[in-house]
Amino acid sequence: MGLIYPEFQTLPDLFDRVFSHYRGQAKKFPIARKVNGAYEPISYDSLHADVSSLAAYLKHKGIVTKDRIAILSENRPGWYLADMAILGIGAIDVPLYPSLPPNQIEYILKDSGCRAIVVSSMLQLGKVLSVWQNLPDLEFVVALNRLEETVEGVVEVAEAKEIGRKILKNEPDFVSYAMVRPDDTATIIYTSGTTGLPKGVMLSHRNICENVKSCSSIIRLDESDRSLSFLPLSHAYERTGGYYLLFACGAQIYLAESIETISMNLVEAKPTIVFTVPRLFDRIRANILKQIAQQSPVKQKIFQWALETGLIFHKKLEKGKPSPLQIARHALAQRLVYSKIQQRFGEHLRYFVSGGAALPRKIGEFYQALGITILEGYGLTETSPVTNVNRPENVKFGTVGKVVDNVEIKIEADGEILFRGPNIMQGYWNDTKATREVIRDGWFHTGDIGELDEEGRLRITDRKKHIIVTSGGKNIAPLPIEQLISESKYVDQVMVVGEKKPFLMALIVPNFPELESFAEEEQITFGSRKELISDKKILGVYESLVRNISRKLATHEKVRKFMLTEEPFTIENGYLTPTLKLKRKAISTAFDTEIEEVYNHMNAVYNSD
Repeated sequence: MGLIYPEFQTLPDLFDRVFSHYRGQAKKFPIARKVNGAYEPISYDSLHADVSSLAAYLKHKGIVTKDRIAILSENRPGWYLADMAILGIGAIDVPLYPSLPPNQIEYILKDSGCRAIVVSSMLQLGKVLSVWQNLPDLEFVVALNRLEETVEGVVEVAEAKEIGRKILKNEPDFVSYAMVRPDDTATIIYTSGTTGLPKGVMLSHRNICENVKSCSSIIRLDESDRSLSFLPLSHAYERTGGYYLLFACGAQIYLAESIETISMNLVEAKPTIVFTVPRLFDRIRANILKQIAQQSPVKQKIFQWALETGLIFHKKLEKGKPSPLQIARHALAQRLVYSKIQQRFGEHLRYFVSGGAALPRKIGEFYQALGITILEGYGLTETSPVTNVNRPENVKFGTVGKVVDNVEIKIEADGEILFRGPNIMQGYWNDTKATREVIRDGWFHTGDIGELDEEGRLRITDRKKHIIVTSGGKNIAPLPIEQLISESKYVDQVMVVGEKKPFLMALIVPNFPELESFAEEEQITFGSRKELISDKKILGVYESLVRNISRKLATHEKVRKFMLTEEPFTIENGYLTPTLKLKRKAISTAFDTEIEEVYNHMNAVYNSD
């Protein structure tokens, strides 16, 4: 079926048409969430009534078109409710990651001039209350959770909806969606900022709607589809793909309880499609291999045989057709192994869609061999966000596929990737200078480096601003080197450094469960993780790893030294963005002393020779 109403031009138009399509169908629902240990659906009629009531309340409070309202919440039904209500009256929503600290929330609310904010919990409300005195534009707060005590200027969403309902009872046409135009700004999404202050990306209704339409022609969905949602809705990737696209096709969105419960929720929700990031694949793969390692030697051999059979089968498929013997082996492997792996994902999964960061080729091939298809895509907040995606019928790992409909691509002489199309942002909020720097002659300059293959599929090599220039003047892309290192089971996270230095070094966060198992096998005693990563035998594991990888690299790309750290890179400690990208500047600054010690030691060694 695809899009329920293909002609939509604005998001309120889309919402209204889908709600009308399912009016009175009690068994149909767009969202399901966990209640008392079981998934419970929220019907279209129920959600529509709540959206209309909250929209009426916001309008009653004086919110008019182009006013900004922030949403500070985890993924939950109230997020969709707030988004639909805000957009429905022509206002602009400003999504905030719930992991943000009060000072960053203050910066975004002040910069965008938000008149109101929707918050989820008392924790999030507390952040807002702590900075409210610095926000002259902020007039009121809507709380999704019940308040523990009355707070001036804060209203519970239940009360807001009740007020809205009474208004609509007396004046049914109080809220009108017709006032919203395609080129009106729908949202201002602040980039998480791997460097510097976040910038507010202005996306219009046309930007997002055209991107939804483009995606729908590639990823064919209908009301028989369902997804498990756990990426933050504050990010354009989950919002366009995991929310608007699914809603537009009548698919169901099951909300994961948390990152920790994803494995369990996959089995319960039985999704057909999941939007995710590469980090999840690393975790699931590590769990699969760990469980296999605990099986009998016979079962381990069967798994390895099935994995190799799958790898060979798909390589033959790429080049033509597998032989009858390979087809028979693959069918046997499906019965013995793949079917059991697929049960972990709810048995009905058609494909994962991977974005937000580069998917290591070996990870993609591992899952493909086990019968799990991953469609890797690419895009930026500024492009609404999808520009490229691998097609289900033509997956090529190591690339992010061809451009989607309506998007043009161009590679500059220096390798920078440029895009043009109706999905390109209106610009950065209150920052015409920054806008002019990235949009020139109608083309958006991504800051990413890449190349096109013979079929027009894009391969990303690195971020332009992440290119390391050594003291010898060599330009090095760290990402491919990091991917090689991270393929080791003993590596959880890695960042390569070497700006204005004579050689590269790697900052490595070990995969401690694997490392501790190794230590146990080798009878290495340790009292703490710090002691563990200082052990000579453990250091030897990483020396060997770095040496073997360096053999595959050009002389100037070789990693000469490494440093192990027990502190992981997380969102909480400021080393990862909310979409799990490395904050390179923050990490480099935090470990500056240790990094300098390594280089100084090596310089001393060289100078003494």
